[in-house]
Amino acid sequence: MNLPSRALLSLLFHGEKAVDAVGTALDLGILDAVDSEPTTLGELSERFGLVPMRLYKLLDCLECLGLVTRTASNTLHDTEYRATDGARAAAVDVLGPDSIERDRDSYPWRTLHGNLPAVLAGRHGIPASDFAWPPQTPDQIAGFERSMAAGIAPIAESFRMNTETLWPPGQFRLLDIGGGDGTLAAHLLDHHPDLRVDIYNLPAVAPLVSVTRAACPHSRRLGFVGGDFFADPLPTGYDALAFVRVLHDWPLPEARLLLEKAHRALPPGGRLLICEEFRDPERLARQFFWSYFLIGVDTCTSLLRAATEYHRLLTDLGFHEIRILPGPFDIIVATKP
Repeated sequence: MNLPSRALLSLLFHGEKAVDAVGTALDLGILDAVDSEPTTLGELSERFGLVPMRLYKLLDCLECLGLVTRTASNTLHDTEYRATDGARAAAVDVLGPDSIERDRDSYPWRTLHGNLPAVLAGRHGIPASDFAWPPQTPDQIAGFERSMAAGIAPIAESFRMNTETLWPPGQFRLLDIGGGDGTLAAHLLDHHPDLRVDIYNLPAVAPLVSVTRAACPHSRRLGFVGGDFFADPLPTGYDALAFVRVLHDWPLPEARLLLEKAHRALPPGGRLLICEEFRDPERLARQFFWSYFLIGVDTCTSLLRAATEYHRLLTDLGFHEIRILPGPFDIIVATKP
């Protein structure tokens, strides 16, 4: 989005108002109502018990934000609205009840708001008790994995979009390294009947994966392997290894070490997958949120890297056929010769 500086700053200044409008439309069910087919203002007003002219103004706000399209009519009552493609899904991802970005009053980043000068000078920050990194206790681990699972929808969609490219026909075994509570793995199993996914994570995460497995219709194809990816060699016997939102949490030497371990663990022809927030000027909003949050966290050295940085690393380590599969979160695929 290449906006002139003044227009961009104006949009940012009114950001809380925009979030209020979108959140209201999501909470009331308006975005659901216009998601699948055009719906008139009169129908929406009657269904939700809302004042037509006031609802018209709310829908104007959503139209300004690019979330709905409007088909004008000679009468206000018959004006039609429809959600733009992906608008509702994006609103659920960012503002839905399970989103860490929605719970703005209790989430730790609120500590930073209005205090940035003191934060930058080191006099203020997010307490370790609010954001422990790396998580140590069972409660900290469970809280971290829940927050990661809440944002899995766009990542799962990226894998779904590229199912045929990622998983060739026949039996295929994937090790999801640092794969959280298995939420992403459960989504992957929905789209490939011959795929088996094992989660590789700290032993303390095993009970969380068990809960996911119990709710998964493909539970026999979802496994768990306990270990520490820094202290132990990575497990072998897999057709592909995946790092999803893992590598950018670590400084470059540690990230390179994990990629070296992956190269050793893969068989010839094995694939490596990397999916995370890559530094990309087209996706500044997501990058802004995490960069702002991490201003106040000294214990986490998370750094967004460009996909080209990973391309260089993978080439240096001997991978080839390196390519990027597009999606809400791009996926880097590399092959071990």
